[in-house]
Amino acid sequence: MAFVQITKVSLAFADRDILQEVTLSLAAGSRSSLAGVNGSGKSTLMKVIAGHISADSGDRAVQKGSRISYLPQSGIVYRGRTLREEVETAYTGIRALIQRMEAIGRTLEGAREDDRNTGLLLQAYHQLQDQVEASGYYRREQTVAMVLCGLGFAPADGERPCGEFSEGWQMRIALAKVLLERPDILLLDEPTNYLDIEARSWLESWLRSFTGGYLLVSHDRYFLDSTVTEVYELFQGKLTRYAGNYTAYEQVREQALESLIKRYEAQQEEIAKAEDLIRRFRYKASKAAMAQERIKRLEKMERIVIPESLKKIRIAFPLPPHAGRLALSLKGVGKRYGTRQVFSDLDLVLESGERLVVVGRNGAGKTTLLRILSGRDSAFAGSLRYGAGIQVGYFSQDAAETLSGPESVLEYMEAQAPTALIPKVRDLLGAFLFRGEDVYKALSVLSGGEKSRLALLGMLLKPMNLLILDEPTNHLDLYSKDILLDTLKAYTGTIIFVSHDRSFMEALSSKTLELSPRGVRLFYGNYGYYLERLEREAEQEQDEAPALPQRSPRYTQGPPAALPSAGERREAEKQRQTLIRRLERQEGDILNALEELEREKARLEGALGSAEVYRDGAKTRLVKARLAEVEGLIEGNTAAWEVKAAELERARS
Repeated sequence: MAFVQITKVSLAFADRDILQEVTLSLAAGSRSSLAGVNGSGKSTLMKVIAGHISADSGDRAVQKGSRISYLPQSGIVYRGRTLREEVETAYTGIRALIQRMEAIGRTLEGAREDDRNTGLLLQAYHQLQDQVEASGYYRREQTVAMVLCGLGFAPADGERPCGEFSEGWQMRIALAKVLLERPDILLLDEPTNYLDIEARSWLESWLRSFTGGYLLVSHDRYFLDSTVTEVYELFQGKLTRYAGNYTAYEQVREQALESLIKRYEAQQEEIAKAEDLIRRFRYKASKAAMAQERIKRLEKMERIVIPESLKKIRIAFPLPPHAGRLALSLKGVGKRYGTRQVFSDLDLVLESGERLVVVGRNGAGKTTLLRILSGRDSAFAGSLRYGAGIQVGYFSQDAAETLSGPESVLEYMEAQAPTALIPKVRDLLGAFLFRGEDVYKALSVLSGGEKSRLALLGMLLKPMNLLILDEPTNHLDLYSKDILLDTLKAYTGTIIFVSHDRSFMEALSSKTLELSPRGVRLFYGNYGYYLERLEREAEQEQDEAPALPQRSPRYTQGPPAALPSAGERREAEKQRQTLIRRLERQEGDILNALEELEREKARLEGALGSAEVYRDGAKTRLVKARLAEVEGLIEGNTAAWEVKAAELERARS
């Protein structure tokens, strides 16, 4: 069986121990994740396992013939080939096997059958042949097309030069090559960083069907829960294994951390008492011996250390300014680039305090819509109106480009922060992964990811009541995502956001706006509700698909069909009951939606009678427009319920 194993591996950089006697084994069927705070050495450990760097001590063993593929976090750029030519280099090793196989075949052509060497050559030939067939080489065109499509490339991209692709798409090319290599052991360091949610879902499915073993580093909790069965945590140079998915690991780790904190606090109390005693009696002759004994005990004590990154940080950002009930409204909004219509006829009313997630495939127009909503793009059809008192904060994917200059991270953030938050700036920076000496880095030397995190933090420090966030969780680890999520959940203003992190999307959203080729749809529920609706729609489409035409009995040739057996009747009844349950669930969903819409209608009708609305012509028009929209939805849902009720009656009869 193919495997890679490291045993008691240690590695230090200068005076810092990165790895301390680390042991880890990966084999076919391993479904492993590597966890740890940023800077703990996860990428270093991955490189040691891959054989890219050597450890100071310890052993690395690889089963002969085992193939290991490694994907780093970033830094890969391809040029000089088209996309298809580049990804097909993943088969270079297989082509070498084919050349060896062909050379053996030529040797066998003139060999004697009874020669012992002939038998050995035949054995080698068949082994190589099996390897080539198992690699899928002869089906590579279909496989390449499937992988590129799964990772979000369009069919026409295959002939594009690699140099035309951006950094994120370059990493998708690298991921495609690693997957096409079909290794025995796969090491993926942040593979989801540059993937949208559709590509992440496809990668989840690919990994579930992968027969080899893998080790993942990722900051996507849902992705990890879907793909791993064990978690290795790197903490202060030591490696600990936890069975179960990532959520199970977090639960166990939380208990262990609480215990560590209790022991830390008890030790700190003991140290404080000892130091107080030493200060009081160190220079008294009668007590000097006791003081010296306490000093020696403190020197020998193994100090418990809790890294800053694991301390609980709760951030209270400035309260949003007061605003009216309406956050914004769109009427007939559309956007076109040349002959390409991105989206059209978008009507939307968003009230203060709502959290809208915008979803859709790459190219659907999510970022374009957010630029329109933020006021950065005014070249669109239709109208956009903000509510009274609305102040917009906008975080974009290119926010990093605005940060440069010689000032340090700390200086920049102290200049951005309100006076009341200046004492907490170091904690705020730590929550966004600027720790220790990082706060003294000049803006000009920061990476794109560091600038992005700093821009996000700077925006959150300003008092805004409408936040528009385009991929705010990019470049954050799970710890920082949790801090950001807690902060945004406590925020009382309005949020419109795009994200590719499913856990974040489900936890923060209250409404979902879908942009797709078939148009724009608003769902009155969070992202999880939206996915359930899509699943039910798919089931309904399958149920309503026309059945294949059946031949009339009078034209049937041969003897009449036998009556169904008891087993067949039971199976038919089982299928009927399954259909009834599905229809009942669908009918219930429609009725729940109708009930919600009726409540909304009653609220709007009441609003029309309030002085605040009927004295304000603009508010009156908005409420009437929303009321008309709700009445249309009620009418449509009522018709849908009548159809579903009839289907259910037929199924029960």
